[in-house]
Amino acid sequence: MIKLICALGNPGDQYAQTRHNAGFWFLGKLSSAENFGLSLNSRFKSLVGDFRHNTQVVRVIAPQTYMNKSGEALVPFAKFYQVAPEEILVVHDEIDLLPGITRFKTGGGHGGHNGLRDIVRLLGSKDFHRLRVGVGHPGDKSKVVSYVLNRPGPAEAQLIDAGLDKALAVLPKILEGDFAAAMNELHTV
Repeated sequence: MIKLICALGNPGDQYAQTRHNAGFWFLGKLSSAENFGLSLNSRFKSLVGDFRHNTQVVRVIAPQTYMNKSGEALVPFAKFYQVAPEEILVVHDEIDLLPGITRFKTGGGHGGHNGLRDIVRLLGSKDFHRLRVGVGHPGDKSKVVSYVLNRPGPAEAQLIDAGLDKALAVLPKILEGDFAAAMNELHTV
């Protein structure tokens, strides 16, 4: 079962609507759906909150470090609450998926994603779960940084939003550990 959801993004208004903040966008939808708030916890350099799913408390963290230092926030938080890597779900933007496509994955590499790279390095494990939110690829590797740090166009934003809604709909299955059902639902379009 999932005990901790970590949404990745960059802090600050200048990044709020950028593709790299798709994890934060998901968290906004989740907090509205589950009716919980987030508060700044300076000890963990994060916005934190929690909600109940069935009888379980699910903790939520949104690191307020920059993306490439996400592990500096997540790892101490997970250790403090004694959450194992396989009980963590990280929600992040994914350039290798088209806008509107959301996928669930367990383990694996960082795929060049700096937030995942830092988490893997500091957690000492790749065995956490990922909710990969498709934001598309600019077509050229040299353009990736500026692409993820810019806003999607209106049509693209609408597709990403629809993908986030699909992810939110399958989240109960993920939280309950029914990963096969969640994957089946998300991966068959």
